[in-house]
Amino acid sequence: MADPADVRASKYLRSELGRKMIDVGMADIRVMHGTAYVRGVVRSVPGGPPDTKAAINTCCDGLRQKGHIKDFVIDCVIRGQ
Repeated sequence: MADPADVRASKYLRSELGRKMIDVGMADIRVMHGTAYVRGVVRSVPGGPPDTKAAINTCCDGLRQKGHIKDFVIDCVIRGQ
């Protein structure tokens, strides 16, 4: 059974990436034991950040500082707009 804190953190991560205008529709985002895994394909939506990788890193650093997630594993392909 999934830990409710991990489920909340997964939803929070997905929402934060969406708020940064990063399309994660083709990505698998999961949080297990406080570690976030982002796998698949991500890209910036039109009008979004020009540097998608930097935007993802900024989002991850912010979530780590807030204590929602302890560590990140980002294994994804970053595509252009």
